[in-house]
Amino acid sequence: MTGNNTTVHAASNPYETDLLVSQYCEFHYGEDYFGIGNFPATCARLCIEHLGERSKLRALELGCAVGRATFELARVFAHVIGVDYSKRFIAVADELRVTGDISYQVPVEGDLAVSVERNLSAFGLEPARTRVEFLSADAMALPAGLTGFDLIFAGNLIDRLPRPRLFLSSIHERLNPGGLLVLTSPYTWLPEFTPREEWLGGYTRNGREISSLEGLKEALCPHFTLSDDPVDVPFVLRETARKYQHTVAQMSVWLRA
Repeated sequence: MTGNNTTVHAASNPYETDLLVSQYCEFHYGEDYFGIGNFPATCARLCIEHLGERSKLRALELGCAVGRATFELARVFAHVIGVDYSKRFIAVADELRVTGDISYQVPVEGDLAVSVERNLSAFGLEPARTRVEFLSADAMALPAGLTGFDLIFAGNLIDRLPRPRLFLSSIHERLNPGGLLVLTSPYTWLPEFTPREEWLGGYTRNGREISSLEGLKEALCPHFTLSDDPVDVPFVLRETARKYQHTVAQMSVWLRA
């Protein structure tokens, strides 16, 4: 449930369910597990490091979920917009923007759960509230006005899009020249999200194995160059007190020519 205890019935989108909302609240604002740091905060920090002395006026996060990386980017950006397809996720992020606080249930086992409260001040993010905004939108059909960004961060998004190549073919139009596109993904290609013919990698073509990074290079080369060597960023998603997902995403940073 969201922090205002409003119950919303699950839609066909799995990210609208109470369970996923709670899991992602804990993923963004909860404890670190097994010595692995907070994934959204780590990604935001790496984005800022890669920007160096570049302009930091406007940033866009696509697939922002419940908003941690959006707030983290607002430590240095004048304005950051977080976008997610899930209306439930955006409601949580916006509640944090307005009040600075949320409460949610952390699953323990079966029907058992623990109520927890989190606030932005605990992370030093209270000042960021005035520099962010959140909206629910489809990454494949973004509003025309979302342009002029110095950074676009899409965390673990591309392997959940139905047509990632189409998304990548036009994303440069929303970036300022010299801006950065930062992508993370564990490249978990699943046909229920992305038809096989749309996968960027993870298949054989003409007898040769194609990696997702190679597919990204092919899709982005008309407008981007790879800015640095990709790095692995691990994360842990808690499901219950005794079940966790340990995943490794690859981060790649692309400079708009």
